[in-house]
Amino acid sequence: MRAKHKKGDDMEFKKPSEKMDPIAKRAWILSGCVSFVVYITITIVFYILNDLYFSLPNFITWILLGMSITLGVLEILIVPSIRMYHWCYEIKETEVDIQNGIIVIKRTLIPTARIQHVDTEQGPILRFFKLATLSISTAGSVHKIPAIKMEKALFLRSKISELAKVSDDDV
Repeated sequence: MRAKHKKGDDMEFKKPSEKMDPIAKRAWILSGCVSFVVYITITIVFYILNDLYFSLPNFITWILLGMSITLGVLEILIVPSIRMYHWCYEIKETEVDIQNGIIVIKRTLIPTARIQHVDTEQGPILRFFKLATLSISTAGSVHKIPAIKMEKALFLRSKISELAKVSDDDV
């Protein structure tokens, strides 16, 4: 016989409440464009070197070009939308809840008592969009929440740091 659950019992199945900032999608699209330019450049360099030195069959260049275009379309048009849908997080008193993934959806709960330090990171693309990645370090690993507005990332860094101090004092 099945046990009846109260309305609040299925909290663990609810997605974290904080979604990624919509600007993150634009940053990921720009990053995909940069990757696409790199893929096409590699294809052109391969074509030139092959023509000058190697004389391999041309179908190899066509396969490389097809792969470059396919990866570019994935990274520019498809992956950012999927990331926006699946990436979410929530900062709670006792834990940080992170959900991410594209094909395999991963859910991570980080107890605040286990947090050692919190960092913010910015590359050139994130800096351009005034975004930052929040890195949460524990003894075993580093967990990241990407592309958060810089002001919010600084606030969350302070908040998580304070929560981690409070839980250390309780131990």
